[in-house]
This record gives sequence, structure tokens and C-alpha cells, in this order.
Amino acid sequence: MSLKHDARMTLHTGSSTHSRTVADDIDIGLRNHMLSVYNYMSGGLAITGLVAYSVSTSEAAMQLIFGTGLSWIVMLSPLAFILALSFGIHRMSTTTAQAVFWTFSAVMGLSMASIFIIYTGASITRVFFITSGTFAAMSLYGYTTKRDLSGFGSFLFMGLIGIIIASIVNMFLQSTAMHFVISVIGVLVFVGLTAYDTQKIKNIYNEADSAETTTKKAVMGAVTLYLDFINLFMMLLRLFGQRR
Repeated sequence: MSLKHDARMTLHTGSSTHSRTVADDIDIGLRNHMLSVYNYMSGGLAITGLVAYSVSTSEAAMQLIFGTGLSWIVMLSPLAFILALSFGIHRMSTTTAQAVFWTFSAVMGLSMASIFIIYTGASITRVFFITSGTFAAMSLYGYTTKRDLSGFGSFLFMGLIGIIIASIVNMFLQSTAMHFVISVIGVLVFVGLTAYDTQKIKNIYNEADSAETTTKKAVMGAVTLYLDFINLFMMLLRLFGQRR
């Protein structure tokens, strides 16, 4: 009886040790994956900021981009990059996917250069730090919470569609009150999306994926969180930015 009991204990202990080892490997892999996502996102934001500021300080560049029909191309081209990554990343090499993301970040910088003309540098800096703190808190919540946030996905997506439609309508109405309401709702939506998307990125990680697949997932995760950050920043800037 004693020998059988010891054998069972040995098997149980070995199984538990193996389970802990696998769990530890998954945790380490997940942390490295999320770190890669945040590194890509941070690099993209840095490129966007540098390009936007550099273009805003050049009168010739600003006149070329925003004083001609080229402005529509600059404003709409980021959408083309997003669609290319969303529907074509599986056919891209990792190097191509990374290059497309960096180029997308630079083009976003071109489209955002005007904020340095519209708002003061001090208010842009202030809102950037507010956005960074809010984003970090909500992304951390999405990463650590045990609560399933998937149920909020459809609700947040509906809110996003509503914001887009309302923004297009307000381009013609030019209503200050509507502009304020859109910005407030936009902040709430993108705060929620930050937590939701972080959890989604975490959940789709699979330690069995190849290095190439993991890198592509990291790039797409970075695109998602990058867009959450940029949109949250723009909504907060509309609310708290000081115009020149």
C-alpha cells in the first residue's frame, strides 16, 4: 500500500511540475509578445510625432500638403495602409509587414501635422501625457482583468460607427455642441476599446505559433493599439487643447 501510494504521489508531483513548467513558458512567451506589441506601437507613435512636428515647421511642406489637393490623399492614405495590413498581412513577409507599419506611421504623421498649427505646443504636450496615462491604465486593466470583455466589443464597435457618422454629418453642420458631444463619447469609446483590444491581443496569442506568425500578430496588435491611442489623443485634444 505504501509503495502504491508513493508511486501515485510521484506521478502527481511530476504532472504538477510539468504543468507549472508549461504555464511558466506560456507566461514568459505572452509577456515577450505583449512587450513586442508595445514596442512596435511606441516606435510607430514616435515616427508619427517626429514626422508631424518636422512637417509643421516647414512652411513649404505645409503649403504643399494642405494648400493643394494633395491634402485629401494624405488624409485618406492611412486607411489604405490599414486595409492592406488587415486583409493582406497573411500574404506578406514579416519584413514587408513591418515596413508597411512604419510607412503607415509616417503617413499618419503627415496627416496630423496641422495640429501643431491649430494647438499650442504646451497643450499638445499636456494632452499627450494625459492620453499616455489613461491608455496605460486601461491597457493594464485589459491585460490583467479576469473579466471577459468580449461582450463589450459589439457595443464599442457600434459607438465607433456612430462617432464616424456623426463626425461626417458635423463636417457640414459645423455645430460646436455636436463637436463637444462627439469628443466626449469618443473618449469613452476609445478608453473602452483600449482595454478590450489589449485583452483580445492577449487571448489570440498562441505559444505554438511560428516566429513569423507571432511577429505578424505583434504588428497587427500594435496597429490596433496605435489607432486606439491616436484616436483617444485626438478626442482629448479637441476637449482640452488650447487653440492658437
